[in-house]
Amino acid sequence: MSSGLKGFSELPHTHARGAAAEEAAEGYLRGVGYRIVARNVRTKGGELDIVALDGDTLCFIEIKARATAEYGRAIEAVGPQKQRRLARAAALFLARNRSDRPCRFDVLGLDRNREGAWGFTLLKNAFDAPLLSS
Repeated sequence: MSSGLKGFSELPHTHARGAAAEEAAEGYLRGVGYRIVARNVRTKGGELDIVALDGDTLCFIEIKARATAEYGRAIEAVGPQKQRRLARAAALFLARNRSDRPCRFDVLGLDRNREGAWGFTLLKNAFDAPLLSS
């Protein structure tokens, strides 16, 4: 599945690029059956790009976008340090929004293809977070 990317590299700053990528990501996620609960959730521990339901599972979804492959694929950009920040932010989200649903972390990578459209790579259950296992 792909979506338009025309002008992505020309957007004025990374915030605008991030917003454009998140719009495309949200559309993709809805298309594959996720129900969006929240976007851009800010906590003292960090930001959660998208919180969504996949069936009965509450998913914390990190969105990464790359206009070129110069630095590798987008999905590769969520390393251990970022995973720890996401886990802290998710724990704070859960403390504020009590839920007994199972939780997981997904990563959605958006990479520009040769035609200038987004290529999506969704990695479900991308990493474990001990903070959520209690």
